[in-house]
Amino acid sequence: MARSGIRSTRGSPEERQRASPASVRASQKAASPRRDRRRDGAGPPKTKFAVGPSGKWVAGIGEQFGLDGSALSSLGTTILLAIIAGILHWYHIASLFENNRHFSHLSTLEREMAFRTEMGLYYSFFKTIIEAPSYYKGLTSIMNDRLTEYPLVINTLKRFNLYPEVVLANWYRMYIAIADFLGISTKLCWRVDRGQGFSPVESCEGMGDPAYFYVTFIFILNGFMMSLFFLYGTYLSGSRFGGVITVACFFFNHGECTRVMWTPPLRESFSYPFLILQMLLLTHILRSVSVEKKTLAAFCIANTLFLLPWQFAQFVLLTQVASLFATYVVGYIDACKLLDIVYAHMISLLICFVLMFGNAMLLSSYYAASLAVVCGMVTLKTHISPYWPQHVLSSWIVKGAVWLVGTIVLKFVASRLLGVTDDAHISNLLKSKFTNYKDFDTLMYTCAVEFDFMESKTPVRYTKTLLLPITACIFAVIVAKTLRELLCWLKGGNSQITEESKIPTQGELVYHVLQLVAFTLLAILIMRLKLFLTPHMCLMASLICSRQLFWWIRNKTHHQILVSMILAVMAVQGIMNLKEQWSLIGEFSNFPQEELLEWIKENTAKDAVFAGAMPTMASIKLSTGRPIVNHPHYEDAGLRERTKRVYAMYSRKSAEEVKHGLLSLGVDYFILEDSWCWRKTRQGCSLPEIWDVEDGENAKKTPLCSVVSKSPAPHFIPVFQNDVYKILKVKKNLNWM
Repeated sequence: MARSGIRSTRGSPEERQRASPASVRASQKAASPRRDRRRDGAGPPKTKFAVGPSGKWVAGIGEQFGLDGSALSSLGTTILLAIIAGILHWYHIASLFENNRHFSHLSTLEREMAFRTEMGLYYSFFKTIIEAPSYYKGLTSIMNDRLTEYPLVINTLKRFNLYPEVVLANWYRMYIAIADFLGISTKLCWRVDRGQGFSPVESCEGMGDPAYFYVTFIFILNGFMMSLFFLYGTYLSGSRFGGVITVACFFFNHGECTRVMWTPPLRESFSYPFLILQMLLLTHILRSVSVEKKTLAAFCIANTLFLLPWQFAQFVLLTQVASLFATYVVGYIDACKLLDIVYAHMISLLICFVLMFGNAMLLSSYYAASLAVVCGMVTLKTHISPYWPQHVLSSWIVKGAVWLVGTIVLKFVASRLLGVTDDAHISNLLKSKFTNYKDFDTLMYTCAVEFDFMESKTPVRYTKTLLLPITACIFAVIVAKTLRELLCWLKGGNSQITEESKIPTQGELVYHVLQLVAFTLLAILIMRLKLFLTPHMCLMASLICSRQLFWWIRNKTHHQILVSMILAVMAVQGIMNLKEQWSLIGEFSNFPQEELLEWIKENTAKDAVFAGAMPTMASIKLSTGRPIVNHPHYEDAGLRERTKRVYAMYSRKSAEEVKHGLLSLGVDYFILEDSWCWRKTRQGCSLPEIWDVEDGENAKKTPLCSVVSKSPAPHFIPVFQNDVYKILKVKKNLNWM
């Protein structure tokens, strides 16, 4: 039978388009099974289980799920292939990570240094919990944290999306406790000689090592993600070959799809697999005639698991709500189904709000505002429908405009009422993409390569693996079919929008096309967000195996041969890309930072407060346990203001003014990195140049970092120096308040 979201009905195309929903559903039920099987290329009719003494349990499973022997065997094969895909991806990313870092031979300190920037910050909370006397005390410690933004006491669970670390720390403590009770060895340690001039270190390998345990579970989760991709591609296309195409495209474009193998602790590594699960469930909901409560519950749980670990998830879900609403407006989702989905979104949003201790950023987000607007427009449709234009196209445009304006207005009203300014930089960032607007915070983002526009080489790389041409072909086929249906519908006399004239077919495909458009726009504006676009293109590529989209290839065998040839051509560049990844062999080392951290641990008080570059501060907190005043989690308005005070060292202000700013934060030591004084990704992006935008009156002066590096007196005292780092003790004036 037909497996994709496009359901065939009897009669001419014009008759099918003019049919009422009731007649369409009736024709679907009356469609010839034999015709459907012939189109799918299926064999003879399926038979029931022949139940023997050894096969009663198999028959029981089949009867429980309403499956005969052939269907159960097919399901088992699909699940087996999904598991194989997951294991392969787990092995692939774990091998790349090991090859790049030689992680198995690093000391504990070196492994911590390998978690740079945000990664080190997140891992530090995992370390805090597992090293605490008890799990409860560790959890209490991170909920009353005074080390991360000294002297403030903050609830890091509310601020930093740390539930992955909370869960993994609990599992680690349980694992160690059980292993100790059973007398099982959990790790193997040996001494590693690092060469002349460097002291040997102890290196441990095994799940008993905290860093090993941590990254292993991340890689397992992302192996599970690949299993989901296979199932998703199979379900979307109606063919296991579609699942193979999805997985192959992901591997062939691996460097464009994910960065988990280079940066495991980032929030997306924990969050993104659950977006794939959520979208798979959403596809099932859109395809189903009626929505089961258990499916909606699973969708709500998956949505919560995606939203909870990652502060950026709300922006991705905003694009999903927009795509679903557009699909509803043009008639491919009915109002009841859309409301069910929106309610599930709202419930998951409220759950996250509670679990994050009332993080107001969630309720004041564009995502929350869009849900409220969609819910209001759909719920009150009978009351507001007389105010819509009578012409269909005009009505669509007006509804879209109302949703957009309503979302923006409601977001800003909510932000004003709740006093939230943490996400103000997002609006400024978007403004900077379309205008000449720039300020300090905006430039801190846009000067980073990953926040720039998509580079021109990316579409070229997509084309070499045929991912872009295939996706464009699928996109064109679905859009052409949808436009043809809409035009036939309009020509049939339905010039006014009524609930009875909605089109009940292929809603999931229309949604996927709109979601692809949304992800494309995000990726073009911010290169980092191609991590959403590329995997979605891999999913869309699975539809090349759809018999419903490509029914005009009459012979199923010919269709499969054509897809196999395309896969073979894709593999030429795809295998080259994989070989390039496999050839990356390295070993992590950062002796200047290791020397810095060891000096701090041996020569400073445990309550000594540090300030400096955000990536370095994460390492200071993680490896020395010293208080810091700034860190890489730049999404908080207060933290951005603190960072500006710290980064004034790289401005052209006076040394006395900068020192007073540091003292107001309670800083004892400033870590100066000369490279931060001059390095830049492009013109206008060095820190002194960024400061010139904010502090134009000092623009012609010498940067303070250059002055202090050569002559720190009288406001700073140098206490440590190597090739990369200088530690300056902030000289405190007794009469300064």
